[in-house]
Amino acid sequence: MATICAISTAYGTGGIAVIRVSGTEAIPIVDSLFSGRTRLVDAKAGTVHFGRIQRADEVLDEVLCSVFKAPHSFTGEDTVEIACHGSLYIQQELLRWLIDAGCRAAEPGEFTRRAFLNGKMDLTQAEAVADLIAAQSKAEKDLALSQLRGSVSNELAALRERLLHFTSLIELELDFADHEELEFADRSELKILASEIETKLTNLLRSFRTGNAIRNGIPVAIVGAPNVGKSTLLNALLGEQRAIVSDIQGTTRDTVEDTLILDGILFRLIDTAGLRETNDTIENMGIERSRQAAQKAQIIIYLTEPNPSPFLKGRELEGIHGTILEVVNKCDLIPGVSLQGETNGSRLLHISAKNGDIDPLKNELVRIAKESMQTSAVMLSNVRHYEAVKRAHEAIERVQQGLASELSGELLSLDLQDCLSALGEVTGQITNQEVLSNIFSKFCIGK
Repeated sequence: MATICAISTAYGTGGIAVIRVSGTEAIPIVDSLFSGRTRLVDAKAGTVHFGRIQRADEVLDEVLCSVFKAPHSFTGEDTVEIACHGSLYIQQELLRWLIDAGCRAAEPGEFTRRAFLNGKMDLTQAEAVADLIAAQSKAEKDLALSQLRGSVSNELAALRERLLHFTSLIELELDFADHEELEFADRSELKILASEIETKLTNLLRSFRTGNAIRNGIPVAIVGAPNVGKSTLLNALLGEQRAIVSDIQGTTRDTVEDTLILDGILFRLIDTAGLRETNDTIENMGIERSRQAAQKAQIIIYLTEPNPSPFLKGRELEGIHGTILEVVNKCDLIPGVSLQGETNGSRLLHISAKNGDIDPLKNELVRIAKESMQTSAVMLSNVRHYEAVKRAHEAIERVQQGLASELSGELLSLDLQDCLSALGEVTGQITNQEVLSNIFSKFCIGK
């Protein structure tokens, strides 16, 4: 493969920029532009060298060159990382000089793609690299780092290896089809294995809701009647005037969204239109969107006043499956009220959004989020992974049904192969160029 180069640090002027060069000719090409005490072609792997980048008598910059030799590098190829000063001019000129010397400009994600193709990581780990770069919160960073270390890969590889063993035995039976009495694959053991795999795949599929929420922000819908302080609460949580606040009912006619990080966890807050009966067509559209937002939310803040209006809470929360937090706002109007308490065995939070007394609510949001994160040691957060695991789950269910119906090994083998294929798609053991191109095209150039 051609030797490639790209700027690996963020675009713009900075103290230092890093240009990465990878490929069979990486070290000789950089060495042709490098002047230091040691030639890079003679340098030991894992060493750093100070010198100048120059052509003839023209010195471009003083740099540090880190030398990595195959297979002990990120890409699995010979690699040189050049740390230069962060001038945009220097960065662009250095790239131009490297291309003139024989490099090719890297495509988006090409370094990570080469790491995958050279067996340095599987596809889930490669995707985790992009997630780690894009992480906006500690929870998202921790999830990406866990996947980069192989949490999903190891779980699926173990399942696939055990399933492959039985598939091989059934295939062996088919080779001896003339001897019907021969049975290499113990059906009772296969039933137990299929049940174990089905359970683990079910747990993985269930983990996607939490994993996806961590990646994109845990959706939190603020719902309630008009004028209970929903928009005021949104502004108090964000610490800025994000939503319009007014005493006029129906001011909020559409959902307003923004993100908030609490204790390293990303929340996606959704302020909704007040739920009430109205003949206003536009407001009714906003109310319907509010109901839809609440139905999709993982946490619902059900906001009321100290003396709530006579509306039916049951109807307002109809079809909602997330965790519901009952919160009484405007407690600054009740002298001596505690900011949190218990009622009828149910947690009831008291806050004053107007005065910024919302710590009990913040603490409860963090508690619920952390509790949901602890439900699974391994989480799916990628839609591609979810869809492939779902196909594997459907295939293993067919295997279970086939075993119960005592189907032939030939028919069982087809469903086992479907399951193996779907699991292999997640880690990249089975893939195609179109899928790879789609995945790595979303990476930044220098990674």
